[in-house]
Amino acid sequence: MSDSQARDQVQSLAAGAAAGAGFLAFLAAIATRRAPRWVRVTVVLGLLAVACGAGIYAYRYSKQPTTLTVAAGSLDGDAPKLMEAIAARLAATNASVRLKVIDELTAERATATFAAGKADLDVIYLLGADEIDTGNLGKAFVIYQGSHGDAGAQRADIILPGSAYTEKSATYVNTEGRAQMTARAAFAPGDAKEDWAIIRALSAQAGKKLPYDNLSALRSAMYKEAPALARLDAVAPAGLAGVEALAVQGGTLGTEPFGPAVRDFYLTNPIARASAIMAELSALKKGAQQGTTGTHG
Repeated sequence: MSDSQARDQVQSLAAGAAAGAGFLAFLAAIATRRAPRWVRVTVVLGLLAVACGAGIYAYRYSKQPTTLTVAAGSLDGDAPKLMEAIAARLAATNASVRLKVIDELTAERATATFAAGKADLDVIYLLGADEIDTGNLGKAFVIYQGSHGDAGAQRADIILPGSAYTEKSATYVNTEGRAQMTARAAFAPGDAKEDWAIIRALSAQAGKKLPYDNLSALRSAMYKEAPALARLDAVAPAGLAGVEALAVQGGTLGTEPFGPAVRDFYLTNPIARASAIMAELSALKKGAQQGTTGTHG
């Protein structure tokens, strides 16, 4: 049972107790009309005290903040930190809602925690997350930020249109750890904006305004946090500290057998899945694997 459900149940019980005690006080006043005066007064006042106490308890309990358990996870650890910052602000402003953050290390584990009923997520923010099982999101209110109408967008209640990689100047890091920078080739259609601009606008609404208003200021902040990003096309040597930190976390192996991480080479991301050419190549590959060609009926 979630905290909000428990609150409603307790309030209903307290209200019922108050109403019942008040009704009993009325009945006691009638039933004891032949009893001595002090007996009638004592019984009626006692029951009225119970009614008042239950009513006061229900009122005070209703004024307590609701605590929601939030499961957050990301490989870089930023998602739990962001939720902790939001939780701290809610507590500092005496908001009617409090957040209890559970760090699940990855988005997949956070989704599984929610699906198992161990979290009270009311709102889920999907930042280009299309490779998760959206069926596990239940009745949560979903906000999706991305460039293509893939699985996450299909499940979303609100869509914040972002720019595709060809529509923004961006920094990427390849599998070698080599930082690379791209230039915008075309402007994004409609109301779509670059991802950083959307997050910057939301930060102001959340009361945690990020300290940059343009791409140059953003990159300065990035280079301060991660200097290797400024060294384009260069591989920065790294020690084993990161691997050792992961090893300390431990874990257990799952029961699923090892298999290919990529099920369909031509449909590995939202942009590819939105491409008619990639869909045709995928169909040709499946046909070849089945020993057929496009001329087979």
